[in-house]
Amino acid sequence: MRFLSDHDSPTVAVIGFGYVGSCVAATLAERGFDVIGIDTDPRLVEELGRRECRFNEHGLAEMLFSGLDSGRLRVTADTAEVSAADVVLITVGTPVSDDGSLADEQLRGAALGLSKHLRPGQLVVLKSTVPPGTTRNLLGPLLESGGLVAGEDFGLAFTPERLAEGTALQELRTFPIVVSGLTPECAASVGELWRRTLGVDILPMETLEAAEIVKLADNWWIDLNIAMANELAKLCGLYGADVLDVIAAANTIPKGTGNVNILLPSVGVGGSCLTKDPWMVWRTADEFGVRIQTAAAGRQVNAGMPEYTAELVFDELARLGKDPAKSTVAVLGLAFKNNTGDLRATPTQGVVEALAASGATVRLYDPLVDQEAAAGLFGMELETSIDEAVRGADCVAVLALHRDFLGIDFAALSVAESCLLLDGRAYYPKDKISELRKAGYVYRGIGRGETPVAARATRRLVPVGSQSTRYLEAS
Repeated sequence: MRFLSDHDSPTVAVIGFGYVGSCVAATLAERGFDVIGIDTDPRLVEELGRRECRFNEHGLAEMLFSGLDSGRLRVTADTAEVSAADVVLITVGTPVSDDGSLADEQLRGAALGLSKHLRPGQLVVLKSTVPPGTTRNLLGPLLESGGLVAGEDFGLAFTPERLAEGTALQELRTFPIVVSGLTPECAASVGELWRRTLGVDILPMETLEAAEIVKLADNWWIDLNIAMANELAKLCGLYGADVLDVIAAANTIPKGTGNVNILLPSVGVGGSCLTKDPWMVWRTADEFGVRIQTAAAGRQVNAGMPEYTAELVFDELARLGKDPAKSTVAVLGLAFKNNTGDLRATPTQGVVEALAASGATVRLYDPLVDQEAAAGLFGMELETSIDEAVRGADCVAVLALHRDFLGIDFAALSVAESCLLLDGRAYYPKDKISELRKAGYVYRGIGRGETPVAARATRRLVPVGSQSTRYLEAS
């Protein structure tokens, strides 16, 4: 193929060695391909040189170190190294601005740097999530500033990243990959790339824009589905119904090609994708005068869940005869999801801010997060052990159920009498809840618990500003 060398083992450069880039690079190196990782952060490069991995993905560190030790993978801060590659993958961060538009500084920087070292015959593939039209109208012209022409001198393609933290390495080996190209030959080349390197099914799209929309559609659906689950949990809470029972029963109805599939409620949605991709949808459509209401509605609901969770804590403490402003709350799990140390857009931050703003003493513990980064984000030092975090606590809030927390002996913890156990993302089964109650805890989950919210007065917290509010004001 014109934009993919005829030999079976193309050398691949990965620009942007963050979570996605490192997972892709590690997988390709494990499968026997030569990979050049490129990142502008010299500290990250130095860490990998010392065999340190900042990403908490099961098996990733071992795969990266194996690739480095074998020589199949090397990591550098020198963009000029791309000239040695047959394929260049761009996996830089693509955050959004306050108005929902793409903050394209990282993408621009990577493209301009790459443009100086592109050579004829190379295939450039963008994997970062972007608004439709970005590959064609932004990336292409930036790459062409070096003098080569996209689609003629070098291949230009887009293939979205659709991985979930915690399961990304397995998904890379099994998920079908969406592909598209500036020209039919570009599209064929990127499809052949993934067949050779990963051996997975290929889903070709007719245009670059269609492929760009696929990833946005995935995350738009997920975010909106979770928003429905969260509001369903609020409804169940009014009547003392267990939302997990309701969802399990509702999901038995066949619909379309599968079943109704309501996801699970929680303390909130976080991470680098679900919190921004719906705004890309909203902003892109808004530029053409089309109002996408569901994207904004889902974001508003999910952005409000941290404060709702904090309200549950204060309501239950008050019901137990405890002064919420004089209570101690131990928060276990600070990351945005279970079994990861990722703090990006973590909803736990909103819970902690709301609790602290209303006077509670808050203690934090999470063994997976970067302790220095977490202390800076939350404005307080983390405890060094579960025992220290929960000593004398009136509430233990499990907001991320890491594997490290599965073996906690709650009966042995030195908590206060009638301690509230707030389940924000653990989804404890009923036998576990019964065990907790026998140990003296009062259990409350999101949409779970025996006391209907309708039977109690609701305490309103000190409002905490959110990104969602700014977007909605802009809309």
